[in-house]
Amino acid sequence: MAADPHIVVLSSLFPSALQPGAGLFIRERMFRVGAQLPLAVVAPSPWFPLQGLLRRWKPGFRPGAPHHESMQGFEVWFPRFLCFPGALKGLDGTLMALGALPRLWRLRRAGRLDLIDAHFAYPDGYAATLLGRWLGVPVTITLRGTEQRQAQDASFRPKLQLALQRATRVFAVSESLRQLALALGTAADKVRVVGNGVDLNKFCPLPRAEARLALGLPEGVPVLVSVGGLVERKGFHRVIELMPALRARYPGLVYLVVGGPSPEGDIGDALKRQAIDAGVQDAVRFLGALPPEHLRVPLSAADVFVLATRNEGWANVFLEAMACGLPVVTTDVGGNAEVVCRAELGTVVPFGDAQRLQAALAEALDCQWDVAAIRRYAEANTWDRRVSDLVSEFRSLHARAGAGRGAVRAAPH
Repeated sequence: MAADPHIVVLSSLFPSALQPGAGLFIRERMFRVGAQLPLAVVAPSPWFPLQGLLRRWKPGFRPGAPHHESMQGFEVWFPRFLCFPGALKGLDGTLMALGALPRLWRLRRAGRLDLIDAHFAYPDGYAATLLGRWLGVPVTITLRGTEQRQAQDASFRPKLQLALQRATRVFAVSESLRQLALALGTAADKVRVVGNGVDLNKFCPLPRAEARLALGLPEGVPVLVSVGGLVERKGFHRVIELMPALRARYPGLVYLVVGGPSPEGDIGDALKRQAIDAGVQDAVRFLGALPPEHLRVPLSAADVFVLATRNEGWANVFLEAMACGLPVVTTDVGGNAEVVCRAELGTVVPFGDAQRLQAALAEALDCQWDVAAIRRYAEANTWDRRVSDLVSEFRSLHARAGAGRGAVRAAPH
């Protein structure tokens, strides 16, 4: 039997000591693969000269990353690559590949690189396909949602198409992203949907009274909760603008905002000002960013999970909320309707329709939900099957690559 392939994950979005909340969903997925296959991570970090000076005016801008970390027994490297903020974005893929090349070349020479697994098609996937050609290894790309916006941009669309064309295999975390790959001209037999999963050890319901006591919440008040990076895309502001009307109907209503700055940005201060301007500062509680193992406290304390997001691939947080027994109200974008796929799990409303969102939240607060049914759905969507599919794919691609190299060596000259 052939030896298992050594996988190198390539993603510019990955947790580090300086950005512990970045790319947790990638780490969750791939470290589980790493429990069965040899795995290392190369997470290129964007850099340009004097960017430290810019942080004096924008403190959260590109906090950087350490050179190397060991996480849960896996090695993670953070090589720098030249990346100018807001300029020359068409070069990011090539510059990322050049920045990562020395580390991947060393791994290849050490026998620790047989396949590159990239996350996001551009710039990461594009860079991975260049590296795959230079180093002679197959490449997989996982589509995660940013591709929907990039595909509408004439400057990015050709690069997406080229990356997907060059990749050996394309994984999509939702059917909507598979359809996008097909629309970009990717061969249907190259694309597989492998969604994300949920860790039931971390996400299981606490007694509501216990969770509310931990957060200082009264037992009888209705509670909404959202979890995510404090960026415009996630739509916290769309929920806050509905709070005055919802509070008129549900006195004492509390909205828990769980999240902090992310690589996409930070609108935390703007959200707090919005709550003050709307007169609901006492109703909107900002809990900051919480590690995954602590999220079940606010999830267990709430009645309804809401995410009025503008764009998603496959939002893990929906399954995490459902694992804690919460119904979900969200917007009909990306793969959201694939996760919240039945009425017993929650409601999906058109994006940008504030009236429909308000009505859905009211209906959700009034409804007597079958919490056990919601939890069973989450239990059917754990990581086990997803990881099994990925491991099988990686082994198959490695075997095919080895057979191809053997055929080339055996061919008559």
